[in-house]
Amino acid sequence: MPIRMTRPGSTPSPGDGDPGHGDIVLVDGRTLSCADVVAVARHGAEVALAAEVTPRLTHERAIVDDVVERQIPAYGVTTGLGSRSSYALPREELAEFSVRTVRGRANAVGDPLPAEVVRAAILARVNGMAGGGSGVQPEVVRLLVSMLNARVHPVVPEVGSIGSSDLSQMAHVGLVAIGEGHAEMSGEVLDGATALRRAGLSPADLGPKDGLVLCGASPLAAGHGALAGHDAMITLSLAQAVTALTFEGFRANTSPLDPRVQRMRTAPGQARAARELLALLDGGELVDPRRARRVQDPVSLRSAAQVHGALYAALGFATAAIEPELNGCGDNPLVLPDTGEVLSSGNFHTPALALAFDTLALALTQTAAISAERMQRLLNPVISGLPANLSPYGLERSGLAPLAKTAQALVAEIRVLSTPVCTDPRYGADAVEDDSTNAALGARRLRRLLGRLRHLLALEAVAAAQAVDLAAPAVLGRGPEFLYHAIREVVPRLDDDRPCGADVERVVHDVLAATTVQDTIRALLMANG
Repeated sequence: MPIRMTRPGSTPSPGDGDPGHGDIVLVDGRTLSCADVVAVARHGAEVALAAEVTPRLTHERAIVDDVVERQIPAYGVTTGLGSRSSYALPREELAEFSVRTVRGRANAVGDPLPAEVVRAAILARVNGMAGGGSGVQPEVVRLLVSMLNARVHPVVPEVGSIGSSDLSQMAHVGLVAIGEGHAEMSGEVLDGATALRRAGLSPADLGPKDGLVLCGASPLAAGHGALAGHDAMITLSLAQAVTALTFEGFRANTSPLDPRVQRMRTAPGQARAARELLALLDGGELVDPRRARRVQDPVSLRSAAQVHGALYAALGFATAAIEPELNGCGDNPLVLPDTGEVLSSGNFHTPALALAFDTLALALTQTAAISAERMQRLLNPVISGLPANLSPYGLERSGLAPLAKTAQALVAEIRVLSTPVCTDPRYGADAVEDDSTNAALGARRLRRLLGRLRHLLALEAVAAAQAVDLAAPAVLGRGPEFLYHAIREVVPRLDDDRPCGADVERVVHDVLAATTVQDTIRALLMANG
């Protein structure tokens, strides 16, 4: 298989497909995309440093060495950290202080983060270093790259960051880099020294500032957020497809999707969502509003484009916050190569990133809420015109009605997971670190929220497919027809009552999670638009 180099200026945009296994992501500190993060974190793409990175790092390291040589006060370089920032460190202790910085901050707890999240965080940190400003030794950056390529994954507990840098968790990466801590490799958890040795790597020999750089910035929030943003875009595509299938089963009125209607109020994302729904429905009867059963449908159908459009807008906001974090320098202090200065910085603080994650969580919750409501409307014969409970026997059977309780339980969990975290700052070092953003928590909870939302969409999809069977339209739109047949390959239509939880799980794992299904839906969404 030929290697395709992902070069600056040519990386795919989020949602446009990901570089596959065997690619090389070229890290230059300036152009890392969310798609690149997915490629490295999930698909085994290797990492290489651009040619200009090592000279940049070497030049900035010389500035750090000069600061040390001249004993200039510089936070975390020649002084202590946090409340000890006014304490001048003895020169002979500076290298050991870097090691102590890593050891003393590896205090995260809880279950280990998934390897893909750790890989995303390391890649984000490498790119942040590569872009300049950290003053780290080039050897440290090269070691992290080699760890990624050798699939040496530090064991990083999931709880520890309050959003003023991801110190307590990234320190666990630093432990492995110095031959301590633990790492997962080929499914086996090893001590850090053994993992490096098996990969043919040697521990880093830290010098002044290196320990702080290994722990610093917010790469966990940025990397995890990039993965979550990617997954949210896929989930929105699935929500569009499931909604279109519900339109078919309900025989919904498509006039609210008319481009002329959309032009009357240009809310962010709304016209795109409407255009995509019409693209999915193309080829079926419903593109002609005269085929609808009702003049006006419930809001959960009539305003689906408005809600999904708001989610598109939230995703745009998230991308605009994530990409600068992936490609910026969040170090404190910063090394300025043009002047040779080392300046205190607040770039580790990530309020925009945390706000974007909260906004995305809320927008996903709106999408979840109307999915549950659409399902409820399908079950109601007065509104849907279909047999009660979507059972051929009507009220004589439970049909799919019990699934409505499961849908509401999922909505309740999603609503809890959407609680904003950026407005609840936690405090660090006494009187110094007096604000934080909880950005890493904001990214981490999106993973669970998206999982619950996909289950909810699977519930709606099961109900919508049953509604199509009962409504028996003469012809379906291309999107609903594809999704209907994908569902019916793994779940038969409901006749008499049966346990349906297993049906929902099959739709989640064999339909909505299938790459072929996701790719086909994405192609259909892009048709005619």
